[in-house]
Amino acid sequence: MSDLPALLERYRRGPELLAVVLTGVFGEEEDFVRAQGKWTIRQIIAHLADAELVAAHRLRQVLAEDNPTLIAFDQDAWARNLDYTRRKPKQSLETFRRIRAENYELLKELPETALERTGNHSEDGTLTLHRLLEGWARHAESHARQLQEIRDAFKEAKGKK
Repeated sequence: MSDLPALLERYRRGPELLAVVLTGVFGEEEDFVRAQGKWTIRQIIAHLADAELVAAHRLRQVLAEDNPTLIAFDQDAWARNLDYTRRKPKQSLETFRRIRAENYELLKELPETALERTGNHSEDGTLTLHRLLEGWARHAESHARQLQEIRDAFKEAKGKK
């Protein structure tokens, strides 16, 4: 039995999961730094929006081309040079939600055999579309956990003041 329906559902629900975790976030909580060198809520949401743009491109490459090259990107350079410290979290979340929904619409109608298509990632080697999809689903889930940890640390820090 295929895990595809469950995997697609995990992927589809990423924006909902993030929205729940981010309910009530505003002001200084958006820019709270849990530890030196760690990203803030604002930066993580901007990263998710940009990473979903990359995912959209990779998805289309793998579906349209034969074993395309999937170029890695430097997330820290993107954060620095695309000024994640000034991006609006609500706008970033909406961008993530919109692109994820478009990607999901494309994915949900594919035959299962399409998930065997491959791309050659510049750092990770040959990846199937199925493996990419698992990574994209996990990406939102892991950042949702990270966002909750930041929120918990912020509440704890505010309680000590």
